[in-house]
Amino acid sequence: MAADKAAHMRTDTEKAPVTLQRKVNTHDMNIYKPHVPRALVAVDSEHPHGTPGHKHNNLTVLQQHVEFFDRNKDGVIYPWETFAGFRAIGFNPIVSFLGMLFINLCFSYATLDSWIPSPLFPIFVKNIHRTKHGSDSEVYDMEGRFIPFKFEEIFSKFAKSHPHGLTFQEMLGMTEAQRNAFDPFGWVASKLEWGFTYWLVKDEKGYAPKEAIRSVFDGSLFYYLQKRNEAKKL
Repeated sequence: MAADKAAHMRTDTEKAPVTLQRKVNTHDMNIYKPHVPRALVAVDSEHPHGTPGHKHNNLTVLQQHVEFFDRNKDGVIYPWETFAGFRAIGFNPIVSFLGMLFINLCFSYATLDSWIPSPLFPIFVKNIHRTKHGSDSEVYDMEGRFIPFKFEEIFSKFAKSHPHGLTFQEMLGMTEAQRNAFDPFGWVASKLEWGFTYWLVKDEKGYAPKEAIRSVFDGSLFYYLQKRNEAKKL
């Protein structure tokens, strides 16, 4: 009888083994209303008010994620700016060029206000929500807001070795688990995005730390890396 009463709170079942493998957090979080999407701030259990010192400038969290690459802050990201942004955060010229090609070729058209493609492949920051694709983590909603519960879910489901970090294999497993049916573009895009993220943030033990991943979502990590790399040149 007690088991029946507890059924309304069960998050797993033996008849769906995948629910046993990918646990969800059933404890209270140090976040006010974690299910509510945040427009301006990327919050988690350790940072209920977002990144200290990071200015949102009234941009959505998804807009903040890409705004670093708008090098002249005119609201438009051209391919050469994407390349410069990749170089600024520490990628070599070859990786930066490949990143530029993938990002601007794949995502420019969706952000245009016109049906006519632009030969310059610009990305308009104000319309970046239109580039959200399938098979992703769903941490961003369709309007570019940040959903704290979905972010925390990444680690409750996939961080098996360390509660606050992902190994490369765990990150790869996450992208496999989040695949939507008949979505080859989303499958590839998700693996590339998370691959770049792992390459960028992994520590000496091979983990992608939770805090570093969160700061990728709001773009604050990019500014930190740029300052660190500039300091090395002095």
